Amino acid sequence: MSDLMDWPTWIASAAAGSPLDGFRFPLLAAAVAMAISWGLTPVIRKFAIKQGAIDDPARDDRRVHKEPTPRWGGMAIYLGLLGSLAIVLPFAYPQRPFPTYLLAVLILGALITVNGALDDLYQFSAKIQALILLAVGIAVQFFFDPVGRVQIQGMVFPAGSQWTSFGWIAIPLTAFYIFIVTKTMDTIDGLDGLTAGIASISAATLSVIGTMSGQPRVALVAAAVAGASIGFLKHNYNPARIFMGTGGAQFLGFMLACMSIVGAMKTAAALAILVPIFVFGVPIFDAGFVILRRLLSGQPITQADKRHVHHTLMSQGLNQRQAVWILYAVAMVLCGTLLMVVKLRG
Repeated sequence: MSDLMDWPTWIASAAAGSPLDGFRFPLLAAAVAMAISWGLTPVIRKFAIKQGAIDDPARDDRRVHKEPTPRWGGMAIYLGLLGSLAIVLPFAYPQRPFPTYLLAVLILGALITVNGALDDLYQFSAKIQALILLAVGIAVQFFFDPVGRVQIQGMVFPAGSQWTSFGWIAIPLTAFYIFIVTKTMDTIDGLDGLTAGIASISAATLSVIGTMSGQPRVALVAAAVAGASIGFLKHNYNPARIFMGTGGAQFLGFMLACMSIVGAMKTAAALAILVPIFVFGVPIFDAGFVILRRLLSGQPITQADKRHVHHTLMSQGLNQRQAVWILYAVAMVLCGTLLMVVKLRG
């Protein structure tokens, strides 16, 4: 059983030539995830306040919000995604809704969400966080079946047309890729609505690529990620009433990294190297921008500060919404460019 062309309804829709070719189940998954996330976020907000999971802007000078704001919104995002998949996948795949790799991704995603929630309370060191994310990135590779696997097993490089297998190097390479995407989605979470919006754009792009390339399960899961992010964004857009916290940002990064490996990076092998550059261009550029500035100033690269791109935009006189929409626009241009390239390359 393969994740490629594995969806009879998708094939029938494509054959019918409908404007919604292959998008029916992804759109349904997105709508359900959005509704659940939207509805659960106020409940999670009350729970976070009760448990003392509050982000106090007085704790340091890099925070831009003015009032203490509850965290743990990532729980609503996770539950929105999980609920959507539990409802929609059995209709799309009645015989086997949850393949091994997807179960592993969801279970390890829950671990990331819980660990992040604890980090919001106890402030784990950067080394502990890195070790946990790298361990998860390694572990997810060992749960697979013929349907799919979260591993970058090889690539066709632009200079040639022959498939190059990475062999055992695939394990650390995949873990490092997952770590980079997961961590950069976390570090960019500095303005109201920024990470949720960027994640929505990235996930929607992966969903479209999955549909275009005949990988409907990946398209459905990515659409659910987008829907859950949009549902949370209703409460997280400036002025935010709740933050997603470390767990939410890292969970979104982890899900997007895994779906890009299973789906988009296998779409057209020669284009695989472009996927992270364009889909995750904003958070990856931001991370590189910050690291370079910290190195030039002689500070540790893990030291939190106001050197991020969004802080730089605000230092130029922009408010939070303006800075966020500039970065949204950049993400949409990058993702739109990738979609056009994939479409042209077939």
